[in-house]
This record gives sequence, structure tokens and C-alpha cells, in this order.
Amino acid sequence: MELESLYDLLQLPKGVEPPAEEMLSQGGKKRYLPPTSRKDPKFEELQKVLMGWINTTLLPEHIVVRSLEEDMFDGLILHHLFQRLAALKLEAEDIALTAASQKHKLAVVLEAVNRSLQLEERQAKWSVETIFNKDLLSTLHLLVALAKRFQPNLSLPTNVQVEVITIESTKSGLKSEKSVEQLTEYSTDKDQPPKDVFDELFKLAPEKVNAVKEAIVNFVNQKLDRLGLSVQNLDTQFADGVILLLLIGQLEGFFLHLKEFYLTPNSPAEMLHNVTLALELLKDEGLLSCPVSPEGQKAPCSGLLRSNRPTDHLQHTHVSGRISLGAAADNRVLWCCDSGPGVMW
Repeated sequence: MELESLYDLLQLPKGVEPPAEEMLSQGGKKRYLPPTSRKDPKFEELQKVLMGWINTTLLPEHIVVRSLEEDMFDGLILHHLFQRLAALKLEAEDIALTAASQKHKLAVVLEAVNRSLQLEERQAKWSVETIFNKDLLSTLHLLVALAKRFQPNLSLPTNVQVEVITIESTKSGLKSEKSVEQLTEYSTDKDQPPKDVFDELFKLAPEKVNAVKEAIVNFVNQKLDRLGLSVQNLDTQFADGVILLLLIGQLEGFFLHLKEFYLTPNSPAEMLHNVTLALELLKDEGLLSCPVSPEGQKAPCSGLLRSNRPTDHLQHTHVSGRISLGAAADNRVLWCCDSGPGVMW
């Protein structure tokens, strides 16, 4: 029978109901996968690849796995799989019929696995109890580790992560908590979240920060020179958002109504309003490549430096809610809002 059709026989367990309180002892915890996690395409693909790998490996022994959750808990298949992968013989009984003997067999296998993976028991993301209790996440962590160790060329889906619900029995009743479980790693540049160049600079070359700040100041002053403004200190002069809004206007040809921001802010709230508006403009124009909090410490002008779009010769207008845009070759505003005065770049 084809491996694909074998997988099609697998019916992933449906969403389970939270346990009755008496099923968990005081302080006891149990993890559950909600239906949305079980149906996640990458989560299903991971199970499919691992099952295909196991069935191919154990094909000479005529062993077929149909459910990672139901077929791996007693140590029998893990026993055969590890022996074949590691090319060694484990001192464990082949057939274990009672729960006690199955746990003992599983303990022998996992001890050998951890030793082969050079893991201490406390470092492993699985244990005899979790595997025996059919904890699918623990089983997947174990199989992924075995695949990476013995068949590193196996094409596992990257960045598989699922939401997990942990139920804990407390004195006041059952307590639930959500978390995200990472099952496979990032492995390609496409999967990696984009790194912020300024974060990398502070981390890898802090001695160059002052030189970069000086270059930014020169860049800003070149753009603001036509307005008769200059910047000496990035840390303080951008804090109220005014300089940032003026800089955005120079780079993007914005016309911004004076009702929309505070030209001379007198309170932290007015400053925050200006900075928030500036960040919204950057997002609207696609210049903000990483999230920035208006209250945060990351220099909000960093996104502007990634834009090389010339604005001196733009000949377009754009109306988007409160913002009217227009620019010409001689930096004149083509038109302004008829509802009142504004800052013209």
C-alpha cells in the first residue's frame, strides 16, 4: 500500500473537551491541542512526513504506523525504529503486554535515545510519562530530534508552531493557559523574520553607533535645510514628533493640515500624538519595515533611511483622509487643503 494512502487512513483526533476536574490531581497539568492547531496545514504536513519516514525505515520489518498519537506510546515502534537508525541492539523485551512492562521498555528506549542525542533527561522535551500518556507534542519533538540526528536530509516543514492549551488543577478549580509550541526551526532566509539593521548595529558594532548617528544627522539636515531648520541631537529633537513630521514631508511631499498635529507641543500627550501620526504616515507609505512603538526607544527615523524614492521631481497628488499630497520640481506645493492653513513643504 502506498504511503500516501496509509496517511489518508489516519484520522487526527478531534478537538478534545477540557478534562473533568477529578481527572487531574491537585497541581496536575495536561496539555491539549485545540482543533485549529490540529488542522494547521504545516502541523499536518509535519506528521505526514514523519510517518512516511518511519514507515519507509521500518518497511523491512513490515511495521506500519497509522497514528503518531496512538502507535508510539508503548515503546514498541520506537524500539524498532531506534535500533534500525542507530544500528544497535537494545536490551529490552520485544513484546510488553502490561502497562508496567511497557513503561519499562519505553524508559530503556528513551534512555538510549537521550544518550545518542547527548541530552540529559531534564533537557529533553519528552519523558516516559508524556510519551506513554500519548502527548502528541512530546512525540513530535522526539521524532524531529531523531530525524535531525539520523537523517538530516529529511525535508521537514520549517517553522512549525502551534497554539497549545495547558490545563492545571488548582485549589480554586481548573486553570487554563495558552502558549505557542515551536516544533521545527527556521531554516531558510525566507522563513526568518527580517532583522532590523539598527538592532544589529547596536548588538554587533556598538562602537560605530556614533558614526552612524552623525551620518543620520547630516542626512536629516540636508533635507531640512530648505526649511531653515537643523538637528544636532537625535535623541532629544525627535522626541516631540515635529522634526520627524517635517522630515517625512520633505521626503514624501506631504501637505499636512495644522489641525492634525501640534507644531509647538506643550505636553507629553501632544508629543505622543505627533509621533503616533508620524508612524502612521510611515506605515501608509510602506517605509516602516519593523514595528515601532510611539513610546519606545527605537529611533523612529530609521525607516526613512531605507527609502531612496526621490521627491524633488514628483508630479502627483494623493488624497488619503486627512493628508493631501503634492509636489513639484521646484518644491512648491501644487495645492493646499481648502479647509484651512497647513504646513507646506
